Amino acid sequence: MHPPSLPDRSIEAYATVTERDRLERLRTLAETLSGVRILHVNSTATGGGVAELLRSIVPLCNDLGIDTDWLVMDADDDFFEVTKAVHNGLQGSGEPLTDEMKATYREVTAANAAEIEDEYDLVLAHDPQTLGMLERLDERMPNAPILWRCHVDLTDPIEEYLAFVSAYTDPIDHAIFSRSAYAVIDAPTTSIVYPSIDPVTEKNRSLEDDELAAERDRLDPLSFDAPVVTQVSRFDPWKDQFGTLEAYRTATEEVPQLQLALAGGMAGDDPEGLELYEQVAAEAVDDPDVHTLTDLPDATINALQRLSDVVVQKSLREGFGLVVAEALWKRTPVVGSTAGGIPLQVEDGRNGYLVEPDDAVGAGDRIADLLEDDERRRAFGDNAREHVREQFLLPRQLVDLFEIFVDSLELES
Repeated sequence: MHPPSLPDRSIEAYATVTERDRLERLRTLAETLSGVRILHVNSTATGGGVAELLRSIVPLCNDLGIDTDWLVMDADDDFFEVTKAVHNGLQGSGEPLTDEMKATYREVTAANAAEIEDEYDLVLAHDPQTLGMLERLDERMPNAPILWRCHVDLTDPIEEYLAFVSAYTDPIDHAIFSRSAYAVIDAPTTSIVYPSIDPVTEKNRSLEDDELAAERDRLDPLSFDAPVVTQVSRFDPWKDQFGTLEAYRTATEEVPQLQLALAGGMAGDDPEGLELYEQVAAEAVDDPDVHTLTDLPDATINALQRLSDVVVQKSLREGFGLVVAEALWKRTPVVGSTAGGIPLQVEDGRNGYLVEPDDAVGAGDRIADLLEDDERRRAFGDNAREHVREQFLLPRQLVDLFEIFVDSLELES
């Protein structure tokens, strides 16, 4: 286990983007939790949504006076091959789970749990990668509530994989899910907490005109003098970049000058990423208006989402899909699928459009509809910004989490 490096964060930075009452509630809950020591555990420090959330949540907790650590698992490619198979199986697709895969999972999770020697008052473990650690942590800290945060879409799991992870859930005192439809893991108590974006990070902060111009130049040869539709996602089969390519080709029948940007990073715990990126790039190589981009700096992603005319998120399965909220925050309408948490963010006909996950033609038609109506795009963009401000900014998620912590520790708030 190792602690990742963390940026500085101050709760004062959020005063201009969220309601005062919410910040005051946050401070009140933080006072109740003062003196409590909390540990977050997950499987990677980079490249995924969980890591991105923790990179903001943990330093903000410390800024508010709550002693909070974050430890990342040490594991090799064999373990991540297994946990990616588990992830896929829980989302409904996968090959049989072998005894060798189970043994690898047990060995690595046990070794990581044994490395945690400090004492904590509450442990919050994230996603299936960490479940095998919980029995050992419960034995070492019997008075500390153990919370488990699931970020995976569990609406249609393969039973074999669900049974495998369920065998490790007994130590969980409270489970947190992103949607009620995912709450298929037994736990004494559960909560639904929507993930959120951090509006003050490099990826989401406001950009001055000169900054936006500089990032625009870095995106060359992508030209913003012609319409641009963008998808920002890890290169992962569930994100369906091939379906987005089909939607783009449908839209070009109405908007022939259209360009497509497929931008994504490589998560540290996802061994499939590079292979899929190469497959997508090969599929698009003959079209000069399709740009496959990887590992762009956060400021460049920020600019790309702002400069694009439409953002697409055509996922087949989706735990939540915070890239949707990122685009909406920047007043860019989104054409998204009805998978996972996307419909919570995209209000169909108000800040974007929703289509069925396998409806690439429908997605293309909706892209074209938006590109051909400037006034509608602007109205959708204004609605999008306000929807995210109300529902999907970090202070709201922190309030939800702190209330769960207070209840789990049986403190008086």
